[in-house]
Amino acid sequence: MQDLLFSNSRRFFALLGAASLSLIIVALFFEHMLLLKPCILCYVQRACVYLLILVSLAGFLHKNQSLLILRTYMGLCIAFIISGMSLSIRQLYLQNLPRELVPTCGPDIDYLFETLPVLEVIMIAIKGDGNCAEVLWSFLGISLPGWLLVAFVGLLFYTLVSLYISKKLHSKS
Repeated sequence: MQDLLFSNSRRFFALLGAASLSLIIVALFFEHMLLLKPCILCYVQRACVYLLILVSLAGFLHKNQSLLILRTYMGLCIAFIISGMSLSIRQLYLQNLPRELVPTCGPDIDYLFETLPVLEVIMIAIKGDGNCAEVLWSFLGISLPGWLLVAFVGLLFYTLVSLYISKKLHSKS
């Protein structure tokens, strides 16, 4: 099992990218097949996963990388994972607020991008709105952002272990 998960740096980036891609596929399944409309905070969480896929792809394709470059890619992955975790926690917080404390619903994300500067849209998205507090689906009593948080914790653990043994991973590449 250790050889499967930690054989070399390319394997690490391939597995991390595949896991991240599977998260996006599941999100698209929920959106298009189950017709669950994602909130603005869901889109920002997806952006973290897309950036994780992008960094994983760059790390996978980068041949003859130095140990410093390998650790830089891993550090970027950790940053995007922690960002996604914090956004998931924020959405879980909004979902567990009492009804009277839930923020009001905001306009659609398309409208926000048409009328506001990008940085302001990002700040609004990170705060979330009333749509983010709605639980549309749950499994075993855990809502979608909860399951995404579980996935992020797993990815963070795998990345941290890989970072810890990165010298060994680098020598096997």
